Amino acid sequence: MANTNSFSMSAMLKSLQELRSATDKYPAVPPLATLPVNSPPIYPCSCGFCDETPLQWIFNLMTRSEEEDAAYPFKEFISKLDRRGLQGMASLLTSDSDCFLDIARNKNGSNRLQKLIGRSDDVDDLLCAAILHRFLHVMTDKHASYVATRGLRVFAGKKKELMCEELIRNALLIARDQHGCVALNEMLTDLDHPHYRNELLDMVAHNALWLSNDGSGNFVVQHVLKLNHPRSTRDVALSLRGHCIDLSFKKYGSYIVERLLEADESVAVVVMELLESDGDRLMRLARSEFGNFVVSKALRVTQKRVSRVDLFRGLVQKLMPFLPFLRKSRGSNIAVFLDSVHKTALA
Repeated sequence: MANTNSFSMSAMLKSLQELRSATDKYPAVPPLATLPVNSPPIYPCSCGFCDETPLQWIFNLMTRSEEEDAAYPFKEFISKLDRRGLQGMASLLTSDSDCFLDIARNKNGSNRLQKLIGRSDDVDDLLCAAILHRFLHVMTDKHASYVATRGLRVFAGKKKELMCEELIRNALLIARDQHGCVALNEMLTDLDHPHYRNELLDMVAHNALWLSNDGSGNFVVQHVLKLNHPRSTRDVALSLRGHCIDLSFKKYGSYIVERLLEADESVAVVVMELLESDGDRLMRLARSEFGNFVVSKALRVTQKRVSRVDLFRGLVQKLMPFLPFLRKSRGSNIAVFLDSVHKTALA
């Protein structure tokens, strides 16, 4: 993504003169004549004092430590740049996609890129294009993903649409990444475009089984359920129907099933699977490390719902024969609950 706007480059270099001159680390900006008009600024500095290329210089500027930044804060610097200066700076930042990605992956670089987003339409055009060009790499990096998240919040019109389309196109890959799943959850929460948000929710719901069995993807399914979106909750439940017991044996899978038990749209799907299961399998679930919490929750939520009293009674009757086996196991909490129900029935 080479930048060929020589006018913007000239404005940027003039605007950066103050900062570079004010910092001992950075010698004076080389004469404009040394920079090629139609090429990315990758040539060595001709100041005679250093071997930095303009790209190396902008990388150092964007990623320098907070201690180095204290002498002349970046935020103060960019506030003094006019529109042409900001556009020129963004031109240099985005002139090489690898350099842009390296800056975005750096904690300080990510923070400073976020400060640039929203400064002007010209800057946003360049930064949006750079993000889209390396979208999957940006979204699956801990620090770079914050730049994309900030962009989605700030960008409007066509830029937002392009971001949303790229997000949907890569959503399943992003969801299965340890950093990508966090960024995707942020976007699911913040996305204010109804059409794209619904499309993204549908994609997660329809792929809920696959994602629920993934170490990172399960967090996205959990997050969708936390949003309390009735249609999405129902669609997730339908995708997981027949697999809730299997998921309940696993740590993160059990969290998803417990979420389904909390919602009116999905509680029946889970409890019916428990009722229709083989008795021995239900007992093993109730005595398992994570499954006991699912069974216990199923009992409590159906007991509280008048409309689900039939499910509650069915579950109690199915579990009662296993009461002795539950007492001295991880299912002891279920045994205590069943004893309480039995005593109440006799009273």
